[in-house]
Amino acid sequence: MRVLAIESATEACSVALFDNGECIDHFHEVIGRGHAESLVPAIANLPEKGRADRILVSLGPGSFTGVRIGLAAARALGLAWNADVLGYPTLALLAAQAPSGPVTVCMNGGHGEWFVQNFNTHKCPEDEARSLKPALAVTACLHDVIAGDRAQDLAELLDRETSAIGGLPDARNALLVPSELLSNGLTPTYGRAPDARLPESAP
Repeated sequence: MRVLAIESATEACSVALFDNGECIDHFHEVIGRGHAESLVPAIANLPEKGRADRILVSLGPGSFTGVRIGLAAARALGLAWNADVLGYPTLALLAAQAPSGPVTVCMNGGHGEWFVQNFNTHKCPEDEARSLKPALAVTACLHDVIAGDRAQDLAELLDRETSAIGGLPDARNALLVPSELLSNGLTPTYGRAPDARLPESAP
């Protein structure tokens, strides 16, 4: 079975194609913005244009735009290829990339906040993903191993010895996410309220 993994919820744009569990090609680049222009070409450059029997796509939390772009691409390709489409939590992928044992994931959340979530030794969540100011992230951190692009920043605020593993989620590791965390609901998780606000009604 071939599996296409799509990760576009962060500053990284990342895709990977697996054949019977082996990664046969991938793309991973930290682009900041521009996922709409980069994601589809990255998939098209994979063998057989990335065609797969199953598609795994990040549900967030992360960038509003990035999450939406990834989901739109996954849904469209799923229809075109008659493929199963399953979503996975972005922070769970970061946890899965970390060494064995429990881990706290800390990722940039925007507006001076960080996404924080704790995972057990089986890489399953122990609490909900939260968008927190750094001072609150300190109290939310339960483990001595911290993963994510804000891992070092959080480690420096703690008054105990910790191990920080930097980096962004990479689609090459998508098959490491526990199967029980995969969902066919494809409901995006933004982690915080949208930046845009509806205009107030005229009096």
